[in-house]
Amino acid sequence: MIKTAPEVIFENDHFIAINKPAGMLSIPDRIQSEPSLKDFLIQKYGCIFTIHRLDKETSGIILFAKDEETHKYFSKQFEERSVEKFYMGLVHGSLPNKTGTVDAPIMEHPIFKGQMVVNKNGKTSITDYEVVEDLSKYSLVKFQLHTGRTHQIRVHAKNMGHPLVCDPLYGDGKPVLLSSIKKKFKLSKHDDGERPLLNRVGLHSYQLKFKDAEGNEFDLTAALPKDIRALLQQLKKNLYN
Repeated sequence: MIKTAPEVIFENDHFIAINKPAGMLSIPDRIQSEPSLKDFLIQKYGCIFTIHRLDKETSGIILFAKDEETHKYFSKQFEERSVEKFYMGLVHGSLPNKTGTVDAPIMEHPIFKGQMVVNKNGKTSITDYEVVEDLSKYSLVKFQLHTGRTHQIRVHAKNMGHPLVCDPLYGDGKPVLLSSIKKKFKLSKHDDGERPLLNRVGLHSYQLKFKDAEGNEFDLTAALPKDIRALLQQLKKNLYN
């Protein structure tokens, strides 16, 4: 049972846009291991259709359809890449080029199941990027997806040599600790150990631009979640310490 209702960004009779929290499944997994966002929406609306999905660790904007016709329409829009998709990602390091395009084909890893890899025999995969904030050890980057490959941003970020923070598959997977940012860090007497500032893949589905079946234009955004905001605040605070 999902205790806190996820934030609704936009809703009408045909579809709903939700700001998915990190750590929540978009749709049920094969073994129904835990409640998903779709389960929550089914409880509330009775009938709901999956248009696209986000990885469990990824927060941010996701669309669901309320009827079959809308589902069919939006599925086609996503398939034909008519929907503009933007993400915010926190990556390791400072990027030499502040804007650019990664055009590197992606395929499933031949040995490690569930992992993707850049390979000339893979499917065309294109990602634009723009550095929003350069914070020395880390950078906040806006990504635009032009294709929809599994783990595309995560794979392309690794390919650039700047993997997403806390990414166990394509980066070092280590949590971001305040002690690694703040020089004179001291643990409080009451704390047994240091709590991470961020302990999940630093990726957020930020913005979707699209037209509905009636031709109305939408530009919907999901504000950065608390964990990424708190980390950015600490990075800025300790940048020149």
